[in-house]
Amino acid sequence: MPSPGTCNGTALRKAARHVSLLYDAALAPLDLRGTQRAILVHVARLGAPGMGDLAAALVLDRSALAHMIKPLVARKLLSVERDPADGRGRIVRLTQAGTALLAASAPLWQTAQTRFEQAFGPAKAARLRALLAEIAALDLSLTR
Repeated sequence: MPSPGTCNGTALRKAARHVSLLYDAALAPLDLRGTQRAILVHVARLGAPGMGDLAAALVLDRSALAHMIKPLVARKLLSVERDPADGRGRIVRLTQAGTALLAASAPLWQTAQTRFEQAFGPAKAARLRALLAEIAALDLSLTR
């Protein structure tokens, strides 16, 4: 049986959970998790994305995204509306409260970002982000 240290998936999940705890702790005063802030950031960047576009940007399936945005809609940080161009689709919009919370979260996020870079090193952190972007762009399909 291979060592647990040789599984790329396990190593990535452990590292992601470890770093997520840092961001979650920093954002806790706003009752916001890092994953929720990422959704708000992506909606802000994309304007008013369709659910499919937002799911693709976050590398999530649509059902997982729908589950994850429910608390943000309940808090009136996001709205989900019928797409006027395609009545079957839904678009996601940042509300005024969502825009305000996103702005309020920026210094807390920056605190976590700075702490990570102090602990890991700015150059290594930049290389890590570049490597992770490469990984995210890989075609890892098992059907080829």
